[in-house]
Amino acid sequence: MKVADAMTRHVDYVSGDTKVEKLCLLIFGRGVNGVPVCKNKKVVGFITERDILAKFYPSIEEYIEDPFSSSDFEGMEAKINHIFEMRADQIMSKKLTTVTPQTPLLRAHSLMSVEEIGRLPVVDDKGSLVGIISKGDIFRALVGDKLLFSENQDYTDWLSKTYYASVDIENRLKHEIPDLLKVFSENKVKKILDVGCGTGDHVIDLAKRGFEVIGIDRSKAMIDEANKKIKSLPETVRNNGKFIKAEMETACCSKFKKNSFDAVIYMGNTISHNPHKYRDAIRDTVRVLTDKGIAIFQVTNFQKVLKTQKRLLSFNFANIKGELNKEYAFLEFYDEPDEKEKTILKSFAILISSRGRWKSSGIRNSLMAYVTKEDLKEELLKNGFTKVEFFGSSFDGRNWDYLFRKPFDELQSDWLTVIAKK
Repeated sequence: MKVADAMTRHVDYVSGDTKVEKLCLLIFGRGVNGVPVCKNKKVVGFITERDILAKFYPSIEEYIEDPFSSSDFEGMEAKINHIFEMRADQIMSKKLTTVTPQTPLLRAHSLMSVEEIGRLPVVDDKGSLVGIISKGDIFRALVGDKLLFSENQDYTDWLSKTYYASVDIENRLKHEIPDLLKVFSENKVKKILDVGCGTGDHVIDLAKRGFEVIGIDRSKAMIDEANKKIKSLPETVRNNGKFIKAEMETACCSKFKKNSFDAVIYMGNTISHNPHKYRDAIRDTVRVLTDKGIAIFQVTNFQKVLKTQKRLLSFNFANIKGELNKEYAFLEFYDEPDEKEKTILKSFAILISSRGRWKSSGIRNSLMAYVTKEDLKEELLKNGFTKVEFFGSSFDGRNWDYLFRKPFDELQSDWLTVIAKK
């Protein structure tokens, strides 16, 4: 691969007379560690955070004149206003290392390693700036783009560290458990399998109410957290609720016998997290259900997201217990679906603010099954369910809704909730 395959073409740069204060604003605002200095688009220097920080320390001449002040490290911080007033050409590095769009990627990385720098200007044959390449760009091109999308435990492990800590679980259970109990009572449910159980909140709540519940999840981090929660509860709850780390198809096929459960529940869009195997999951659900068993699905209404929300699922702010000086922002959106493959790509970004400045805490892509009401109905009926009911519910990223109290509206409902009976 060449530099042209991975470089960023829109490049921020400064001129030689740009004040350092403006330069620092650019570095913070773009989340980079350095920028090129150009004259008429030709690269004449480069400034990094290291170059700016070096100006806080005394020069050799200053040290010779006053060696005692040169050890006053806290006093050096007072030089910030003077540094802000300096010009870019006064502190930039004139020792330039550049590459061209046709430079091999690993050649560019080798140059960065030798020069101990993280970014290189990309220039054309006239020396004019046409792009920038970083170690991160090279890593993504050579390694990241070769990885599968996070359709396995990586996605949920990552979310468990931050996002799930911000979810108002009391609000969720307050709305969802009453509706589940009503359906369970009507169908004489005693044994339940929660597929994609997350941190185990539904399992634990139902176990407290006397149901026998097993929760499975592909995320070790989720299962560990769920076991930590239930461990501190009374023995009767611990006996009723169990957690297993497993893929849903593996668990249903090998760990559970035929007719093991009265109900199987897929909450929080779990079924869509199996982009190429959700039909297998439905088939295996039928196998482990009793003759009059039921399955409940809670699925993102992709139609509303695409048609009325311009692909944006949610954007919310939250504080996390124990991190008083930090605020988190959660952004979720979808790409247009691949109609042929019946998949859709979800991107989930987490931003974090500390002392008034925002920065990225990470982003994950997850390939999902593009499941519609019609798809689910067809699969459920084909696999032996005799009655399928559809409902709609709302969710704004923070506040939850009841499951089965409103009809499904393709352009209004945030969730498509389904009750399927054998």
